[in-house]
Amino acid sequence: MVQSYLRHGPTQAFGLICSSTSNSLYDGKLAYVPALEDVLVWDMKKGQMLSMWHETGHRSEVTCMCRSPQENIFAVGYADGSVRLWNSAFVSVIATFNGHQKSVTALAFDAQGARLASGSQDTDIIMWDVVAEAGLYRLRGHRNQITTIQFLSEPELPSTSTGSRSHMLLTTSKDTFMKLWDTSTQHCVQTIVAHRSEVSSLDIDPEKNFIFTGSSEGEVKAWKIDHESLSQGLVENEAGEVAKMIHPVTSLPLSSRHRVSQILFHPSQPYLAVQSHDRSIEIFRIRTEEEIRKKQARRKKRAKEKGKSKQKGKDIDDAVEDAMDVDQEINVIDLFTPYLVVRASAKVRSFDFGSKEAVSKPGVQLFVALSSNALEVYNIPPPTKSKEETPEATRMFSVDLPGHRTDVRTLCLSADDQILASASNGSLKLWNLKTTACIRTIDCGYAICSTFLPGDRHVAIGTKSGEILIYDLASSALTETVKAHSSTVWSLHVRPDEQVLVSGSADKEVKFWEFERNVFSNDEIKKSMTLNHTRTLKMSDEVLSVRYSPNGKLLAVALLDSTVKIFYQDTLKFFLSLYGHKLPVLAMDISDDSKLIVTCSADKNVKIWGLDFGDCHKSIFAHEESVMQVLFERKSHYFWTVGKDKMLKYWDGDKFENIQKLDGHHNEIWALAVSNHAKFVVTGSHDKSIRVWEKLDEPLFLEEERERELEQIYEDGIANALNRPDISIVNNGEADEQPSGEAAAVTKQTSETLMAGERIIEALDLADAERAAFQEYEEKVAQAGSLEAAGMQPPPRNPILAAYDLEPEAYVLRVVEKISSTALHDALLVLPFDKVVSLMRYLDLWAQKGWNISLVSRILFFLLKIHHHQIVTNRVMRTALIPLRVHLRRSLRREKDTIGYNLVALQHLRRRTEAERTAQFYEEEDFDEEKVRAKIAEGKKRKRVSIKA
Repeated sequence: MVQSYLRHGPTQAFGLICSSTSNSLYDGKLAYVPALEDVLVWDMKKGQMLSMWHETGHRSEVTCMCRSPQENIFAVGYADGSVRLWNSAFVSVIATFNGHQKSVTALAFDAQGARLASGSQDTDIIMWDVVAEAGLYRLRGHRNQITTIQFLSEPELPSTSTGSRSHMLLTTSKDTFMKLWDTSTQHCVQTIVAHRSEVSSLDIDPEKNFIFTGSSEGEVKAWKIDHESLSQGLVENEAGEVAKMIHPVTSLPLSSRHRVSQILFHPSQPYLAVQSHDRSIEIFRIRTEEEIRKKQARRKKRAKEKGKSKQKGKDIDDAVEDAMDVDQEINVIDLFTPYLVVRASAKVRSFDFGSKEAVSKPGVQLFVALSSNALEVYNIPPPTKSKEETPEATRMFSVDLPGHRTDVRTLCLSADDQILASASNGSLKLWNLKTTACIRTIDCGYAICSTFLPGDRHVAIGTKSGEILIYDLASSALTETVKAHSSTVWSLHVRPDEQVLVSGSADKEVKFWEFERNVFSNDEIKKSMTLNHTRTLKMSDEVLSVRYSPNGKLLAVALLDSTVKIFYQDTLKFFLSLYGHKLPVLAMDISDDSKLIVTCSADKNVKIWGLDFGDCHKSIFAHEESVMQVLFERKSHYFWTVGKDKMLKYWDGDKFENIQKLDGHHNEIWALAVSNHAKFVVTGSHDKSIRVWEKLDEPLFLEEERERELEQIYEDGIANALNRPDISIVNNGEADEQPSGEAAAVTKQTSETLMAGERIIEALDLADAERAAFQEYEEKVAQAGSLEAAGMQPPPRNPILAAYDLEPEAYVLRVVEKISSTALHDALLVLPFDKVVSLMRYLDLWAQKGWNISLVSRILFFLLKIHHHQIVTNRVMRTALIPLRVHLRRSLRREKDTIGYNLVALQHLRRRTEAERTAQFYEEEDFDEEKVRAKIAEGKKRKRVSIKA
């Protein structure tokens, strides 16, 4: 009988407010922030998490976010190179775009939100059609990671103009270049060496006149956009040079010379924000020309007065001339005046202006996402007339309680598994495990280890400074500080009879503490617990871990010399020494029956020992990095290990088999706690998240688990091999001959697209066989006489087609329609040429019947482009293509007529409603027609009018 185990799966992740992997967005009320692989939506005023955007099974972390001009649509880029479009209202993925080989670093929507441009670490820029959910083209030219992307739209184009708006794309990269691309011709029209070092940030002012770029050396430059050259395109001037579209203007002086990580204009107010220091953001106010003229007038006046004080006429003339010069020209630099500096409480990861401004306070909201797992909103006051008051930003809201500022170093569970205590450098937090809410936050030192004390009313924390701190949970107060050791307390453990606590420290001592429960009856009864030092065991080296055996007879002590010493608990006499690890043992645990001890070490190995004779049963190479913690599951020989390789692993201690590998954390795992009822396990990591892995009812078989792992490796290997840049799947001559061209096709094979291609091949095989069988039957019927034909049985239908009750061609269409729009092109690339010929026949049938004409056209044009050479040289294809052309033209003409008819009808309805509104205004107010039309134009957006159909 094959042994089965129970599978564990991730159920909750908490303790994370925001991670520093990506930028954050803010709309004046809600903040959209990255949280490793998820996106969290916080209500900043209430400090509540409203929703979590999580896609099951997707593990890559968020690296970039961008809001669409269309309501509730967000583009989120991930570390695996995929881009997902999320709908924030329904918290669901609308589309997934796969095209980049490395993580996505920049995203931008065009003015209508119909196209999305994405830039990546793989130096490519890809243009996506959001409506058709397809990749349009790939732009190559940069030599390093893309840092920012912006669409350049021409401000003077009226909205009714049929000209293509925002056909220019502006990109910056770490290769020091800023490039301007014409998206209509898919070529770079201007390359500018923007800075001496990498260009880290860019923004365009709301009037679309200036571009500001920031470098990693702390320099901000301003550039002027020449809209005349932009509208004309590439035109030579008299000297025979191509007219430049972007011209350098000036540099903006900053107070610090650090990397400029973000530049942002306020969408509606005259403010510019620049972050060039870890903790502060500089705010510049954009002055109007009128303000500058007034200031110049004051300067001129002062210059004249100065001149009068000097009695010489020459001086007066010079001063007046200087003043006149000042009046002549306004520099760009004069428009931007330093206003104030916002200083955050920790390192700033990104910031954003609130787009929908809050009415409660005058001024502008600035949202700041911090690297220390916290969010803040500052209010920037409006400028005042008085010179005495220097404007200062005030903090309005902050979200910092539901998470630790630094990595979670230790976890412990209460006896009933209801409460989890987690501690880090600076804070101890208590969590309700049912709701994952943070119940208490208490300040503490640098916590290294922790344990609940008997009764679950107190928690003991061992610190880096050598103290043991005891906290009362009911009052969330520090009740006692014991100066236990002169160096770091590495380990604490309570004896199974709950009378004694043992502590092990780097000062080479193991100390034993008895619990004293004091009851004070001063009006009310207060229970407090204190520690009473009873014994000390001196060791030869630093103590890294101490453990009592569950039967209370033995004490195990792990030392820095890579050995584990085992003593009798009552007399402290030496019993066994376990040696074999090459590096120190970081943690250990003893099974419930006190027969096995398992040790984990910095040498990446886990060793299982017998406690009878100290013999090593097995040494297992467990993790790729140091193994940080090990714990047995209650009442069994199964145990858990966590390591710096970000993995949590489940082992069978009798068969020495790895049962399950669980990956979810994005950084090394420091802490582990196992449920007292063997229901779940909790891990805490350097990525500041705490994750719960619950035991499911689903059985797990080791052979199946190994097979699944191998299959996953194989599928990833195939996809990676097909995506290698030196292999060109595209058979089109152009793609083969010049892979270094600026524009290229958007393709990326994933396991999903490979499986989709296989599904199409299977459907074609099934349908071809079915049609061949029926064709053969019909031929036999035609050849036979009428009596014989009557007695012939038709061939049995394929069970799949019979179950769906579909014709073969309808079944193939059903399979193709089920493939997501974004994966369709890559799936078609998988098809061998004989299957392409077969698919062409079905395309003809679908066109003839008028089924899903848009999909038929899209597949047909893609196949013709890819397999152009074979189709041209293949005579058989001619017979298939001629009828296909006739049928498709007929169907497309029908579609065109329908769309045309609907458009005309909608235009007619619009004209009729406008005429009715005019008439209605006429009746209501005594106006002449022109005035009425002007009033309608003014109030079109605001006035609600009842239209009588």
